[in-house]
Amino acid sequence: MMRSPHALAVAVRLPDGSVVLKEEPYLSLTNRYPLLKLPFLRGPVIFLEALITGVRALAYSAQAALEEEERQLGWGTLALTLGSAFLLAFLFFGFLPHWLTGLFGTLLHYPLTPADFLFHVIDGGIKLGFILLYIWGISWFRDIRRVFQYHGAEHKTICTYEAGEPLEVAHACRHDTCHPRCGTSFLLVVLLVSLFIFTVFFPWFPKLTRLGLANSFIQVLIKVLLMFPIAAVSYEIIRWSGNHPDRPLARVLLWPGLATQRLTALEPDETQIEVALVALKAVLAREKANSMESKL
Repeated sequence: MMRSPHALAVAVRLPDGSVVLKEEPYLSLTNRYPLLKLPFLRGPVIFLEALITGVRALAYSAQAALEEEERQLGWGTLALTLGSAFLLAFLFFGFLPHWLTGLFGTLLHYPLTPADFLFHVIDGGIKLGFILLYIWGISWFRDIRRVFQYHGAEHKTICTYEAGEPLEVAHACRHDTCHPRCGTSFLLVVLLVSLFIFTVFFPWFPKLTRLGLANSFIQVLIKVLLMFPIAAVSYEIIRWSGNHPDRPLARVLLWPGLATQRLTALEPDETQIEVALVALKAVLAREKANSMESKL
């Protein structure tokens, strides 16, 4: 999948070896409503748009493959799959680390609550461990591994374009699979920023820090709501780091995400790079057409 300010393209390699392309105009909410372009407002919007377009791209690729095999992916099946995925994410990456942190404090006879800085350090460490183990685990599935390889192909293709080189497989092959503005980098920055924001927020509301299973659910739900300001701050950090990759502080901020991309952006083969190039050329062609129309 490739996205530009005015275009969205998804290229899919079908089981018969051909490539099908879905290309359409795209207009971000930040372009429709200029107020949303302001710092700390644009982050949550861009995050949600990336999530939506990513899910749509995966759904389209699955549907394209099934249609080739004369099968259909119903909206009910898709909704059930996505709903189950979000529920499992909430339980395993939200509630379970939170509950285990409280249990850890109980076992040490040192009752930890969300009002304690140490609580969020341990909670964040458990989340990070779960996320890395999850990514590493699913990477052993053949289909997921191919998704990660296509992720690497996207990065190689974008790096080729940003380097001003011809958009050809031979040039893309020479580039790395990591990119500083990848969503994987964003994910780890979110963990670090959430550590700070949770530490500041919860001590102001003592009633929210009480121990108990029901209270733990409420506390995790509050954390979910706080993801909007966390995404806002995290996006600005990633944006600044991506624009100044040579600065020492930017290198420090980008390093964890780039290291994690070794798990999520794998080395692709040439056929996968070809697919990424098809999508990129499609969005560039639409951008060129829009530019010419605006000059008329």
